[in-house]
Amino acid sequence: MTQAVPNVEHPDDTAAINAALTEHGAVIVHNFLSPDVLAALNAEVDELVAREGGERQGFPNAQIAEFFGDRVNHLSGLAGKSRNFTEHVLCHPTYMAVCDAVLRPNCSDYQLNIAHLMERAPGSEAQFIHRDAWVWKRFPPGVGEIQVASLVALSDFSADNGGTLLVPGSHRWPEERYPQESEIVATEMPAGSAVIYLGNTFHGGGANITPDTVRRGLHVSYTLGWLRTEENQCLATPLDVARELPRRAQELLGFGVHDDIEVGGGYIGTVELEAAATRMANGQL
Repeated sequence: MTQAVPNVEHPDDTAAINAALTEHGAVIVHNFLSPDVLAALNAEVDELVAREGGERQGFPNAQIAEFFGDRVNHLSGLAGKSRNFTEHVLCHPTYMAVCDAVLRPNCSDYQLNIAHLMERAPGSEAQFIHRDAWVWKRFPPGVGEIQVASLVALSDFSADNGGTLLVPGSHRWPEERYPQESEIVATEMPAGSAVIYLGNTFHGGGANITPDTVRRGLHVSYTLGWLRTEENQCLATPLDVARELPRRAQELLGFGVHDDIEVGGGYIGTVELEAAATRMANGQL
């Protein structure tokens, strides 16, 4: 029997959110963005997409291009482009509470993995059902969750317009098991909501079979502080933007140091043996 994706009405109900993630591997969080923040983000994204010409992103290889498809518009490097993203999304208390619970057991701190806009236009085909944790395919099994991911709805998500496809409970499956069609459910949620899922939960973008509706969402994910990220945030975020961000935002973007000294480890990510955030604060970067 296909499981439903649980819904939590309030983003500050982190106990319920974490419990749902533990049990189902995914949860829909309503009211994740306030109406004012949602409107401001959409207005800002409209300007950014218009400025960049709405062009499709280049990809590192043909397989990645095929994975996303040619009917999906991308806007990457959001932390360096969107003030509303860095102020209201990057350090969202719900993300921080979930990452504290899921990722901190395997690291002293976590980091932003990738943040980009995806608009699934009419004609977008359903994406290959996958696990985001496969990005680190050579990571040894049995370590636990290494990623927390999400789609933040900037427009309504439905089964017809490409709402994210999820396989609840699949985060507990062995590596060799792949989902059947009957086990896949489409995310349906209003704009301002977010679906949060674990890196080992099977999912994929849905097909947009509507004649004229574009599904707009932010793909935001976090990973262990000592893993290499999909998007190089230190290069994607201009220094003049990074200098103006709060220290916690800088750390999430990789300008801090991952320090595991308390468990006998060392430090990762220094600039002349200091955190880049420290050097920025001292006017040295």
